[in-house]
Amino acid sequence: MTMKKLALNDPETGSPDLVAENIEQLKALFPELLTEGSDGVAVDVEVLKALVGDENVTNADEKFGLNWHGKRRASQLALTPSTGTLRPFPEEGLNWDTTQNLMIEGDNLEVLKLLQKGFAGRVKLIYIDPPYNTGKDFVYPDNYQDSIKNYLELTGQVEGGSKVSSNTEASGRFHTDWLNMMYPRLKLARSLLRQDGMIVVNIDDGEAATLRMTMADIFGEENFLATISWEKRYTRSNNARLFYSLKDTLVIFRRSEALNYLREARTDKSKEIYSNPDDDPRGDWTSSSYVNPATKNQRPNLVYKIANPVTGESIEHPTHAWKYEYAEHQRHVEEKRLWWGQDGDAKYPRLKNFLCEMADGMVPIDLWGYEGSGTTDEGGQEVKALFGEPVFDNPKPTRLIRRLLRLKDPAAPPQDEPSIVLDFFAGSGTTAHAAMAENAEDCQSRRFVLVQLPQPLDPEDTDQKVAADFCDKLSKPRNIAELTKERLRRAAQKIRDENPEFDGDLGFRVFKLDSSNIRSWEPERENLDKALLDSVEHLRHDRTETDVLYELLLKLGLDLSVPIEKSVIAGKDVYAVGGGVLIACLAEQIEGAEVEALAQGILDWHEALTPTGEITCVFRDSAFADDIAKTNLAAILEQHGIANVRSL
Repeated sequence: MTMKKLALNDPETGSPDLVAENIEQLKALFPELLTEGSDGVAVDVEVLKALVGDENVTNADEKFGLNWHGKRRASQLALTPSTGTLRPFPEEGLNWDTTQNLMIEGDNLEVLKLLQKGFAGRVKLIYIDPPYNTGKDFVYPDNYQDSIKNYLELTGQVEGGSKVSSNTEASGRFHTDWLNMMYPRLKLARSLLRQDGMIVVNIDDGEAATLRMTMADIFGEENFLATISWEKRYTRSNNARLFYSLKDTLVIFRRSEALNYLREARTDKSKEIYSNPDDDPRGDWTSSSYVNPATKNQRPNLVYKIANPVTGESIEHPTHAWKYEYAEHQRHVEEKRLWWGQDGDAKYPRLKNFLCEMADGMVPIDLWGYEGSGTTDEGGQEVKALFGEPVFDNPKPTRLIRRLLRLKDPAAPPQDEPSIVLDFFAGSGTTAHAAMAENAEDCQSRRFVLVQLPQPLDPEDTDQKVAADFCDKLSKPRNIAELTKERLRRAAQKIRDENPEFDGDLGFRVFKLDSSNIRSWEPERENLDKALLDSVEHLRHDRTETDVLYELLLKLGLDLSVPIEKSVIAGKDVYAVGGGVLIACLAEQIEGAEVEALAQGILDWHEALTPTGEITCVFRDSAFADDIAKTNLAAILEQHGIANVRSL
């Protein structure tokens, strides 16, 4: 046993904290008095007045809903325009030229803003497994309002005072900080959903109640679908002092009433409960109780006599009503749906439900056992099978996400594009793995979009050592995003090996959050002459043409996976995006003598591409030798039908 060295700030070396002791006493006597204020724990004066019978207490602020310090600011944060971009990293992805899947590295708050133009109203399913706010694994940036600055500091691109810390209960703002982190992200997520889309948030009991109220605030209480209890473990730990949790909660909301019918595919387990003991020509069936939980007094309209066709006896339940109105019961009799047992001597009938009538699937339920949805242990085994080591703690099993992917409206009309699945707390990458595996099984073409913060991994931390060491083996930076990308590569290879005839999309494009390629005006007071000269070039010197091109896609609302063609015209690289919807020449120099040939070449290519809709042409503003060259180029293009010509 080692002797602990006391430091100046240790509690043992200081005087008693009288304020903390008073708060603890109040908390024990009147827990409703305490709330979370701007500086930590605060006393609600109006509640105190009510407790002592003060007649001056007001109910002016009383309203139903969840409120906390910073909620209004968090809401405004979602509306703050983005100042960043997403830079492409083709070498870190897989099948760049053909894939439509995206893996984005960066703070998901800023990334969700950047996706608004290109993905608004297009995402079918959002699944997220955010930090559970346990007081040790909720990592959040102290200056979360500036997502790009935080990201650049995390990745070592800039130095600053921002830090990333654990949200411990000692902060006095335990729930507040978590809600302020989640609220703007959920607001941005809502606008990305299709009208018939839904969002699923995986959470534990710590924030399940506040999460549901927060989501009701954002999505509307009328769009609440379910809170599913998922049995994530099948064994209990006897080390717990009180209760041990075997479940997580999946809180599910839809975007709108356009999603009004859901079914999930029948599983092998569900088929096992069907049989045909009476050789019914309609095939296998199972039965359900005919007795209503309500009593006769509660439902007198459902009280009537039922005749047993075998014994001829007419019966009523002595205490309870039946489940169905008499007219519907008559239909059941005519269709021979009542089952009185093999010998016809059952006390009460049961209703036959036929397997053949479930072509659309089964109605989803809100209790998911591990048999059909997997466990966290299973998720860990899947990761270990790919990596050879347990590089992620408690990852979700692919079976859980695949079950969510199977939820569908059988009557929904076919869509013009593949379903998009978004996970902006990607973690171990289970969502993408599940989407690829499900595509290989049912031959559909779901796309995935993942977002993951490059959260640093510390080899000195015993909980992170395996993951950090694995990054070293890969010669990659020590952060979670690198492991996410590596899982996608390995999962894709595994699925390809197991399904050699599958020719679907198993690739992904990698983008990273960064500051805009377009420079802002940042004058140096000591050297204004140099600052003025530098401002002539609006684009950053350390960025490539491809960087600028993909920022144009974001700004114009084009998909980041849209095909891009390249052609050399008049000695300049020219790009056609989306079949010619956007044509960009980002050459650093365009002389007056080159303008006519460049313009004519663009017009010829544009005609060959035959794009539909409005065409935009973009050039580097500083590339033109003079204003005459720029004006002439725009005039030639406009004369031939390309009026939307821009420079940056």
